[in-house]
Amino acid sequence: MDSSDASLKRAAGIILAGGIVALPTETVYGLAANALNADAVRKIFEAKGRPFIDPLIAHVLDFEALEKIAVPNLSARRLYDAFCPGPITFVLKKRDCVPGIVSAGKPTVAVRMPSHSVMRRFMAEVKVPLSAPSANPFGYVSPTKARHVEAQLGSKIDAIIDGGSCECGVESTIVMLVDEDRPMLLRPGPVPRSEIERVLGRALIDPKDKNPAHPTAPGMLKTHYSPKAKVVLFEGECEFESGSARVFFKRPQNPRKGEFWLSESGDEREAARNLFDLLRNLDGSFSTIYCQKLPDSGIGEAVNDRLGRAAAK
Repeated sequence: MDSSDASLKRAAGIILAGGIVALPTETVYGLAANALNADAVRKIFEAKGRPFIDPLIAHVLDFEALEKIAVPNLSARRLYDAFCPGPITFVLKKRDCVPGIVSAGKPTVAVRMPSHSVMRRFMAEVKVPLSAPSANPFGYVSPTKARHVEAQLGSKIDAIIDGGSCECGVESTIVMLVDEDRPMLLRPGPVPRSEIERVLGRALIDPKDKNPAHPTAPGMLKTHYSPKAKVVLFEGECEFESGSARVFFKRPQNPRKGEFWLSESGDEREAARNLFDLLRNLDGSFSTIYCQKLPDSGIGEAVNDRLGRAAAK
């Protein structure tokens, strides 16, 4: 489906009838259902093959809508004013209206306010919070184009809204805010750690267990975001297997056969935007993909996190 008003209205009807629809956000494409309808949310888990221990993010239009499903605090308000709508997720105490399947039975819920214009028009039309994890089989590379969704989930879902390529290319930053004295970075993303710390006026804590068996938020499992090919990370010089793909942060001066790059000039945001699309394009053509790590700051921290989980299988 296109992103016309008529298409969004039809898709909203699907959601309100308990169906599931793939939609673009500024991060990746999400597979959406009414977050207050447990039976509808279960269809997301079934379509993706996602384990029920892995909680979902609820997407809402604004802070007023957030307050209806979560218990906000001053930290959440400060981050909302600084970065929302945008690619940042808050983990807060949940309200009773949120089904346990959304939060994996935990007393918290992850909430974000996406900035993508199509998603915002859709949320204004549907008027319910949307659970919307990435629209791909669980554990595989996230989709950043509608055709990625169609190729893998087209037969399992009710509709796909094509909103073009995603701007960020990696999933949202997730911050645990239940204890305002101990804000925690659960998943790095497009909103950098340093900017969040500046707004909150304190350092973000890293979770003690970075690969929990029962995660507090999406994207915390050890193996995730993985192509079928073997992924090997490298920094600096590296011995490459013959016939493998080599993915560099920036374009090599004299690229050779089998060499690819995430950015022409070494721009970290361009690299993040191209990451998943390039991994998908290489998967199936190469059995091993070598990926160069980015500088571990800004959005580079998020790209390295995704690559590390892709390489962990």
